Amino acid sequence: MLRLPLVVLLSLALSACSTISGWFEVDDDTDLTAPVDLVDIETSVKVRKLWSVGVGNGQGEGLYKIQPAISGDIIYAAAADGEVVAVDRTNGRTQWDVELETGLAGGVGLHSGSVLLGGSDGAVIRLDAQTGTELWRTRLTGEVLAAPQGDGRVVVAQTYDGKLVGLDYDSGEKLWTYDSNVPVLTIRGTSTPILNNGVVYAGFANGRVSAFDAMTGAVRWESRVAIAEGRSEIERIVDVDGTMVLMGNELYAASYQGRVTALNIQDGRKLWQRNISSFSGVSQGFGNVYVVDEDGTVTAYLRNGQGVRWQQDALGYRELSRPTPVSSYLAVVDFEGYLHLMSQVDGTFVGRERPDGDGARADMLSDGNVLYVYGNSGKLIAYEITADN
Repeated sequence: MLRLPLVVLLSLALSACSTISGWFEVDDDTDLTAPVDLVDIETSVKVRKLWSVGVGNGQGEGLYKIQPAISGDIIYAAAADGEVVAVDRTNGRTQWDVELETGLAGGVGLHSGSVLLGGSDGAVIRLDAQTGTELWRTRLTGEVLAAPQGDGRVVVAQTYDGKLVGLDYDSGEKLWTYDSNVPVLTIRGTSTPILNNGVVYAGFANGRVSAFDAMTGAVRWESRVAIAEGRSEIERIVDVDGTMVLMGNELYAASYQGRVTALNIQDGRKLWQRNISSFSGVSQGFGNVYVVDEDGTVTAYLRNGQGVRWQQDALGYRELSRPTPVSSYLAVVDFEGYLHLMSQVDGTFVGRERPDGDGARADMLSDGNVLYVYGNSGKLIAYEITADN
């Protein structure tokens, strides 16, 4: 069976589902997309667990990617069952823990003493970051699968039905709505909007990245990262679902069955692009832009667009997470919950750990040589990564 990344039918009849699944049936002997077996590696780093805490039911059963967020000495995490926690990241002690009366699908967004969350029922929720007290909630038209973003004037949230919505930061009142053109088939998820200097950057299921005025929702520019091609709707899936990265005047984005692209944020002009199929998004470090292809290849592209610095293809079809730089290393987690550490210099393996046997879909976080992994089962773990001298 061909392994596809959480493809969801949007508007075809349910009766067609069995026919669609049948398209992928191939003989086991010819299945070239089976996950490769792991082989022993020579480790050159020490991976020391600093602390671990449990957060509700983690990602739950909805295939969510509810990622934590850091502000100062506190890391905030949320679970699909509505539990939200604030944890002192120096010692793992819980500062507060609240149970919301709604399931969560997107989070955590942070701004100036506020925690921003997205509900599986379409709610956008703002909490006080000091106490966890709910300040307001506003119901939108679809699941909010990524973390809402705020800047003190507006909160921006993206829904699974293709809408980008601006809400008043203080009251939650709806200010504007942008409705994108959602394809017939799309991947289960949305990219997280980036809110910076009064501009919102968002990626959509139609393969486009657009910039908006944060207060009015007016479109400043749009750029096509991928073009839908092929005869079937599945071949035409081009979602920009993974995490985008803003560095100076450059925005980096990747699409499924499309490209990784560097865009000029002033006008959306493409600075460079390379063909790739990714649904986890991009990260950057050591002058590289890191992307995982759907086939499991980890590629380090030079930020200046001059080509590939290195590639690591030993984790084929292991459904890797978004690459996360930590110190001089690069971390990914596979579908079996193994954490793989590579050198940012040349991509060679330097270490391996298994934080959560259920895997870890949410983006990892790092600060210096400390890596924070939030497993699908709800384990939030801090690891210290140091050279094994």
